[in-house]
Amino acid sequence: MLITIEGIDGCGKSTLMSGLQTALADLAPLFTREPGSTWIGDQVRRGIAEEIDPIAEALLFVADHAAHIAEVIRPALAGHRLVISDRYSDSRYAYQQVTLAPLVPEPLSWLRSVHGGWTIRPDRTYLLTMPIADALARLDGKDGREHFERAEVLETVQKNYLALAEEDPQRFVIVDALQEREKICSFIAGDIRNLWQW
Repeated sequence: MLITIEGIDGCGKSTLMSGLQTALADLAPLFTREPGSTWIGDQVRRGIAEEIDPIAEALLFVADHAAHIAEVIRPALAGHRLVISDRYSDSRYAYQQVTLAPLVPEPLSWLRSVHGGWTIRPDRTYLLTMPIADALARLDGKDGREHFERAEVLETVQKNYLALAEEDPQRFVIVDALQEREKICSFIAGDIRNLWQW
């Protein structure tokens, strides 16, 4: 089973992933992330830092996704393991729509066509949402912001995420990220357990 955690920068995904590692330890899930679980992920992070051409950046993200699926996710799913990923293809659909908009007509359709036929649809996606001002406040202490981490970008990204959730309500669970961290972790861990036992 493939579970994904999504949301704008500053929404608390990293904290949630850490909490889930403890809460679900008995299920021995494989925790992973995009970008970063393969060597291509390192190149993606370098590309983000250097603010390369948006099309090149998007394709780097797609390359990392392909390697992630081939090297990490498919083998784990074949071994009947629970896989929980911090970001996945929906991050691309939400974020790269923004950066590609000036260059590519209908960027979401373009991105989906690039993923067509080989990506794996998650069984459940938890979307953490929160006001942009609160997310930016959480990012204030971070060393060096990425070019995505600006109010106007994050506002559009969150709208893109919500549109994806509205389109696929059976897969998405929208979670208020302003709730207490322990409450969020407990709810999501419980829901994952129910899915896994089913």
